[in-house]
Amino acid sequence: MFSSDENLFNFIVFFILVMAFPTFILCQFFTSPYGKHYTSADSGTTISPPIAWAFMESPTLWLTFIVFRLGKNYTNPLAFILISPYLFHYINRTIIYPLRLRSRSIKNNFPLNVAVAAFIFNLLNAYIQSRWVSHYANYEEDESFWVRFGIGLGLFGSGMLVNIWADGVLLGLKSQGGGYKIPKGGLFDYVSSPNYLGEIMEWLGWALMTWSWAGLAFFVYTCANLVPRAFSNHKWYVEKFGEDYPKNRKAVFPFLY
Repeated sequence: MFSSDENLFNFIVFFILVMAFPTFILCQFFTSPYGKHYTSADSGTTISPPIAWAFMESPTLWLTFIVFRLGKNYTNPLAFILISPYLFHYINRTIIYPLRLRSRSIKNNFPLNVAVAAFIFNLLNAYIQSRWVSHYANYEEDESFWVRFGIGLGLFGSGMLVNIWADGVLLGLKSQGGGYKIPKGGLFDYVSSPNYLGEIMEWLGWALMTWSWAGLAFFVYTCANLVPRAFSNHKWYVEKFGEDYPKNRKAVFPFLY
């Protein structure tokens, strides 16, 4: 079916872009049952959350290192510079975040089927992101590389800080015990899911840095997945806490949605 690596690369990029639309529609009616949406009745086999996160995010590290070495840009310093923010994010998500979960003894409530589906997506996405940076990007003719990289890195770095901070707040509340509480402070005063806002910012920045269909596909799919989930989180908070939940707080984009 695929006569060349370029055909495979383009197919996966196109596939992720196209799948963003049914994903967005499906997420309007179905919320993946992990975290606060976990229910033992419909979650099937579950595994420890730290193991789930380390497993499903792992291709972003090991596959990236394998694919990166095979590209024609492997010795180009710009390729190393460009892939670095991507790796920083996934070192946190694959190694550091699971360790933070483990230190707080989060109960075993991550569905195995969700982890497997995420693993497959990360397998495909890690391939196209690392393949673009290490092989298909043309650094010699890219006169605006540093401008886009600077703007994108600023957005990516800001988003990553928001994402890590929000995760810390939520983990801190969980470690207190006594069930779910209303998160407060910082961006939580404006949106219910600043962790998702931060991640959306990161991959918008990545799309700018790479200036590629691969980067755009990742950003579009991230929005298709996280925006509906953020709305589900917001709805869950409102239903659980009622009048106690801040009425001016939006789901994911301050003042907008």
